[in-house]
Amino acid sequence: MSAVTPAVPSSERSTLTAADWEQAALDLIAEKGIGGLGVEPLARRLGITKGSFYWHFPKRDQLLEQALARWERQDNESLARSLDSDLPAAERLAEFVLRTSRQNRSHRIHAALCAASDDPRIKPVLERITRRRLDYLAKAFRELGLDEDSARHRARLTYTSYVGYIQLQSRGMAPERGTDEFEAYVRHAIDTLITTC
Repeated sequence: MSAVTPAVPSSERSTLTAADWEQAALDLIAEKGIGGLGVEPLARRLGITKGSFYWHFPKRDQLLEQALARWERQDNESLARSLDSDLPAAERLAEFVLRTSRQNRSHRIHAALCAASDDPRIKPVLERITRRRLDYLAKAFRELGLDEDSARHRARLTYTSYVGYIQLQSRGMAPERGTDEFEAYVRHAIDTLITTC
């Protein structure tokens, strides 16, 4: 028996795209985690009927997969802009530390995905993103004169600092942006991870 797509008013079909659903899914993941992603909460958030969802996606899992693909593309573009730019390696790395210390939606999504890393849909996305980020970081550290092994180790240390920091942020245990404590932490992280190369 084939699935029947619920009738959706044409006004809803024309005003809401699959990309809108994907973006809303990412926002909900950032707030509630993977377990909080549901069709009904998304429809309420978007102010539209649940039937509009089924016009674009046959099931929640397909939305999750497409939303994760969107987040991964956005992450790749951001990474390329910051770590693969023409700036000197030390400046690119310092900018990475500065960006990772800022609370934002992408970091909340990353924290939510880490919390669900045993999910077979999530694990490969996290592995690809982690590998790509480590490669960019190691490349920058090699440009600073570190040998291959040292660059890879420093990249892991820097990335571990990032992942740990966003976990602290997600629990409200990191210094608030704009405070002296926050500025001192960021300066210390840059001095420790980058300036000592």
